[in-house]
Amino acid sequence: MRKKKEGSFLPKWKAGGVLAALVAALAVYGILIRLEKNILTQYEKGTVYTAVVEIPKGQMITEENFTDYFREQQLDKSCIPEEALYSPGQITGLVASFDIGKGVLLAQGMFETMEDILVGMECPVIAGLKAEDLYQVAGGVLRAGDRVNIYSVQEEGARLVWPRVFIQQAFDASGTAIANGDRTTAAQRVNVYLDESEAAQFYAALAEGSLRVVKICE
Repeated sequence: MRKKKEGSFLPKWKAGGVLAALVAALAVYGILIRLEKNILTQYEKGTVYTAVVEIPKGQMITEENFTDYFREQQLDKSCIPEEALYSPGQITGLVASFDIGKGVLLAQGMFETMEDILVGMECPVIAGLKAEDLYQVAGGVLRAGDRVNIYSVQEEGARLVWPRVFIQQAFDASGTAIANGDRTTAAQRVNVYLDESEAAQFYAALAEGSLRVVKICE
């Protein structure tokens, strides 16, 4: 009887089993790799900005004051909303639409752009208004960022001339600028954005003493 040679191949059924085990192992390995990748992606970090201090309504963000108001933070990307602001270039030049609390994550809906503020103006200018009495300017509560209606008051009655005018800056009686966070100093002078074509009418009405400013509460 012929003896079985040493080193001969495994029976076919055993070789098939080894191959199947190898394929299964590779499949499991691939699944584990994909699972690990998905887990790592879930915890991938992204940059966001939060408020270091309270940002008052109407505050314009500039390159100079950026670090006074904002701090960079790293968060899991899965926790970052699509509207989040994630670079200084996105934030510089914006104006706070309302008071933003300390620690709040910044998002697009919290700010206005200058394009929003100056919409419809062909040639925007800044015009100044000084009130002889605080009742003419909403009792002195006006601050940068407020929206106001400006009326002309004549013997026949009051007429709305400039609706939803944006206050660019507010000043006290001596002409000192009032910070947006100052809630006590009375504003007696304000600068507003107007179209250049309206400036002559504005100053003519101002000279007559007929202008009254009403703050829009939003």
